Amino acid sequence: MNIGLAAWGFRETHLQKQLAITRSLELDLLELSIAGHHNDVLQLDASANKIAEVRKLFKCYGVKLSCASAGNDFTLPEKADNLKQLESVKRVIDIAAEAGADRLRIFAGFSPLADVSGERWKVMIDCLRQTAEHAAAKGIMPAIETHGGVTVTESGVKHFYSTSSHPEALSRMMSELPESMKITFDPANLYAVGIKHPEEFYLQFKDRIVYVHLKDFVPAAGSDSLRPAACGESAMDWRALLEAMADYDGPALIEYENVGDVEDGCRRSLQFLHTLGI
Repeated sequence: MNIGLAAWGFRETHLQKQLAITRSLELDLLELSIAGHHNDVLQLDASANKIAEVRKLFKCYGVKLSCASAGNDFTLPEKADNLKQLESVKRVIDIAAEAGADRLRIFAGFSPLADVSGERWKVMIDCLRQTAEHAAAKGIMPAIETHGGVTVTESGVKHFYSTSSHPEALSRMMSELPESMKITFDPANLYAVGIKHPEEFYLQFKDRIVYVHLKDFVPAAGSDSLRPAACGESAMDWRALLEAMADYDGPALIEYENVGDVEDGCRRSLQFLHTLGI
């Protein structure tokens, strides 16, 4: 696997600093968030000159710009809102292709699984299908992240099943989508919704997995919520996970989510992965 850094923890960090941190850790892969946060350097109205500046900046630091990420939700109650999301994702695909990326992490959505049925399921699938078709035309592999819904609490977050974090729902989703739609495997997100052996999830879907996020969650003190943590800090069986993923040769991005100490958290995560032979 090709270890790099994911974008979410860097949402309050200037892109140039993100690149500097990547190189300081002796890594050469950084995920670029596009219009997923208001601080992202590339928004939906990004000009060709701005995109070229970003490409040049990555090149100057010797960091590959092959992985990009979007922020979207295709499980909203109103169809019109999902179609607006679709147009935004298509624009992100255009920007990602122009920037030189070949993989784009997207979401199916964050609504509770029980709410996404009937027409809402059909709308979600149609938006994902159109996303896959648009991405294929641009030479981009879209990959749905295995992400549950999230409820924010005073102590941290609580995760619940969504369409892409429930094995049966994701299996159905993949059967209804073209082969060009891939999966972003995030074992910590799955562990957070109660899947104690995410390595089994990996083995079930490995033929569609082209993108990986690596992080952890630990219990928040005095509550039933979780807080983000560095890789290796939870009770998740990382050794079993990485043994199951031994044949994976794509990007595996450390996603330390706490913005306050993101550089240190990424470093601790990387050191832990090194102890397991990664």
